[in-house]
Amino acid sequence: MSKKKILLNAFNMNCIGHINHGLWTHPRDNSTEYKTLQYWTELAQILERGLFDGLFIADIVGVYDVYQNSIDVPLKESIQLPVNDPLLLVSAMAAVTRHLGFGLTANLTYEPPYLFARRMSTLDHLSRGRVGWNIVTGYLDSAAKAMGLTEQVEHDRRYDQADEYLQVLYKLWEGSWEDDAVLNDPQTRVYAQPGKVHKVEHHGEFYQVEGYHLCEPSPQRTPVLFQAGSSERGLLFAGRHAECVFISGQNKAATKQQVDKVRASAVEAGRNPADIKVFMGLNVIVGATEALAWAKHAEYLSYASAEAGVAHFSASTAIDFSAYALDEPIQYVKSNAIQSATKNLQNNDWTRRKLLEQHALGGRYITLVGSPEQVADELESWISETGLDGFNLTRVVTPESYVDFIDLVIPELQRRGSYKTEYEQGTLREKVFHGTARLPEQHTGSSYRH
Repeated sequence: MSKKKILLNAFNMNCIGHINHGLWTHPRDNSTEYKTLQYWTELAQILERGLFDGLFIADIVGVYDVYQNSIDVPLKESIQLPVNDPLLLVSAMAAVTRHLGFGLTANLTYEPPYLFARRMSTLDHLSRGRVGWNIVTGYLDSAAKAMGLTEQVEHDRRYDQADEYLQVLYKLWEGSWEDDAVLNDPQTRVYAQPGKVHKVEHHGEFYQVEGYHLCEPSPQRTPVLFQAGSSERGLLFAGRHAECVFISGQNKAATKQQVDKVRASAVEAGRNPADIKVFMGLNVIVGATEALAWAKHAEYLSYASAEAGVAHFSASTAIDFSAYALDEPIQYVKSNAIQSATKNLQNNDWTRRKLLEQHALGGRYITLVGSPEQVADELESWISETGLDGFNLTRVVTPESYVDFIDLVIPELQRRGSYKTEYEQGTLREKVFHGTARLPEQHTGSSYRH
């Protein structure tokens, strides 16, 4: 029996400090070049050389102003600030690659669905069907205030709005233009047939939309749908809509439980358990030998900022950790922030010292350190013991982290039959699911087709 092939996204953001904070100060790190096209086109080519399935680009609207009730630390350490628009990067990267997919984060709370539908269809056309959308509803009060609200919308209520947002998008992407609407016939002077393009009429609680989708059908119509919510309401949403779910694991047993919950959510929505691919965020520090890998780890640690990592985590939980003494127990507070982040604090057994230790590398993702064989062993173990489909590989030092992984780990995984040796043809959806370019029949979005 052939081994399960590991799926891989590079995890990045259109900013300097993403997950592992402080590493921008490392002499071999080039993340301060994030605002140049060359930084992104070279990264895309590196990842395609490594046969990565996609580049998953995170995003945030708002600033991390919970820690010390200010943005001083985020500005000094560039904790996802400044941060540029992720969608504008795709055209340039698509132009220098043929296969690499692009998972793009966009916050639906602040984007009108009618215009967003056009933007994603445009990118799907320009990339020949290589885009995905990471659906987020936001969690920062700073973003809500910047966008004219008094405070963040309540957690579950944001998902109610997201459900309706997706309805509008499915109507536009799947239902407005029929497959054969475009004739492109100069002889009869008919580009698109009027009877095959339909007005979308949506009158809901959150959105009022009457209009035609502005784009002809793109290769995938609906981009591959990514999502990262692990709360009960988030899982309900994932079961209905998500094709790829991104989780943050801390150990194999808990990760397996999370993966099983995601699969169960798909079944409850009338889909197959394998209809959702589950990815976990991960750091990898690899060297030709174990000793070289640990030496590199020690070197990276000397540049990392644990405080910056804790300041980032403060925003994720809406708790100002700077208000606590080093060994004072941190009190759990229910909020509208990230539910999975606050859940870890519910036992009131965390202290600032413990958090600083956890964020030694500037972030709190699991870190694999070792030789190519050791890293490959661990990756295969995570897949087999948890049911994961793949990983979102973070950068520690960029682009070194990706180059090391491609040069050292990928050949080892290929030798074992755990990783592809060439790309399949077709769109991102066809590559990831070995199926069709369009949403499968059992997905709720397909019911909006004309």
